[in-house]
Amino acid sequence: MKKRNAKLIFMTMFLIIMSSVSVFAAEVDTAVVNADKFGILTLLPPVVAIILAFATKNVILSLVLGVMSGGFLLNLNGVNILSSLFNSFLDLVNRAVNSLADPWNAGIILQVLAIGGVINLVAKMGGAKAIAEALAKKAKNARSAQLITWAAGLLVFFDDYANSLIIGPMMRPVTDKMKISRERLAFVIDATAAPVAGLAIISTWIGLEVGLIGDGFNSIGVNTNAFSVFLNTIPYRFYNILILGFIVLTSVLLKEFGPMREAELRARRGNVNLTSSKEIDEKISNEHSDLEPLPGVKLNIWNAIIPIGILIVGSLFAFYYSGYTTILGGDDATLIELLKNSPLSFVSIREAFSNADASVALFQSALFAGIVAIVMGTSKKIFNISQGLEIWVDGMKTLVITCVILICAWSLSSVIKELGTARYLIQLLSGSIPAFLLPSIIFVLGGIMSFATGTSYGTMGILMPLTIPLAYSINPEMSYIIVCISAVLTGSIFGDHCSPISDTTILSSMGAGCNHIDHVRTQMPYSLFVASIAILFGYIPAGFGLNIYLILPVAFLVMFIGIQILGKSVDIDENEECLTA
Repeated sequence: MKKRNAKLIFMTMFLIIMSSVSVFAAEVDTAVVNADKFGILTLLPPVVAIILAFATKNVILSLVLGVMSGGFLLNLNGVNILSSLFNSFLDLVNRAVNSLADPWNAGIILQVLAIGGVINLVAKMGGAKAIAEALAKKAKNARSAQLITWAAGLLVFFDDYANSLIIGPMMRPVTDKMKISRERLAFVIDATAAPVAGLAIISTWIGLEVGLIGDGFNSIGVNTNAFSVFLNTIPYRFYNILILGFIVLTSVLLKEFGPMREAELRARRGNVNLTSSKEIDEKISNEHSDLEPLPGVKLNIWNAIIPIGILIVGSLFAFYYSGYTTILGGDDATLIELLKNSPLSFVSIREAFSNADASVALFQSALFAGIVAIVMGTSKKIFNISQGLEIWVDGMKTLVITCVILICAWSLSSVIKELGTARYLIQLLSGSIPAFLLPSIIFVLGGIMSFATGTSYGTMGILMPLTIPLAYSINPEMSYIIVCISAVLTGSIFGDHCSPISDTTILSSMGAGCNHIDHVRTQMPYSLFVASIAILFGYIPAGFGLNIYLILPVAFLVMFIGIQILGKSVDIDENEECLTA
């Protein structure tokens, strides 16, 4: 009964939020006609997807049924329900096929799979483990051990799962030796994994993020470069940026508060892990085996640096070349002249990147990096070509689920657009709340959804198709829309970070060898603290249009003051009496 009430409360909140925002006025004729025809029923697809995501915890099922509910309405003829149901299934198939048929979407899918292959090759060649072990040797005390764990997490930026499962087991013996609690280690891992992967321009996340952004702008008829928009959202990812800074501040100051301080004081007494980790260790063994090097491989950091370096540098080159050829093939004489006369100037590079086809450029660089990794592994006799290709394909398999979510999200966006959901909201609602509050509302809504469902991907897929039209209707300025987009991306990560059913939260517990509930219990106050600062000193000022170079320093200063006020030292010298009591 309580769960049912919680769902009803959430739905009421959702409809109230939607009722306080106006949407863009210019839609295609079909959407206008359908908005008039179906009225409030145009809200059915996103509402079905959200409710089922809460009820089933299965984002794919939720998205599929959300799409089918929209297809059912569009194919409803008289009272022939069975026929409409059958046609809604055919409509789902057609939308999925059309999503894949789009060259942009196909490029996104291919680059996601190709990056997965590169990650697996790097892991099997021992590159990722070599970097983690090299960093672990630098740890001399509790402060440096935490900072090195944080730095290692930044280096494994390309995937949050790989981050959790590589860094945790590598750093656990080091942090145990320095009397750092398993709860603290789990927090450092968890607070770098998804936030870093969400920010990185080369990761298993970027395909989803860029794909959803591009589709959102297409739905309102605005022609823009989705990758350029993605880059512009990075400074406004307040939760991601602040949580990374929070780790550094608390590690340097050796100050904690709430349940985490209790765990750290206990660890300083010599008990780093409150509960037996036998079961956890077994889970780590099973999960981590997929990322372990092949038997007999000699660890070498260059086995990671070269392929990942080529992936990054190759991407930059591919972006420039793609944009360069696009501009030269266009009709903007001013830009053409600029690139011919000053091809390497800052303005030329910026314009080239803005006009690049990110989906193709990333796929090209990931494919090339995969080829280089296979050649390296073969030349070093780590594996032969056939085995290398098999490892590459196995890495792709781990990201198939991401591709399925993407296709479902694109299909949901398509049916929402055709039904005229946004147009209906224009007719029904008026902008009754200040525009500056919309980014904060989106952030909170994203946090609630991802906390309840345990998935950032699914939350982004449901919210992005609604957020871009909503933001555009209130303020068509690109800077405002970018802030709202960043609120979707960071709100999804915030809720996922707190959620006990999130994959990355679970994997962080496993990687650190920490009791899962202890990890959630100690991490949540920190997440809520940082999220509060992200809203009050991040999204609200950004909603007013304040300069980002003023917002971020102030937010960090407030966070520092908050840590000083709430936190108490866990330094072994300052707490000597407490620890020996």
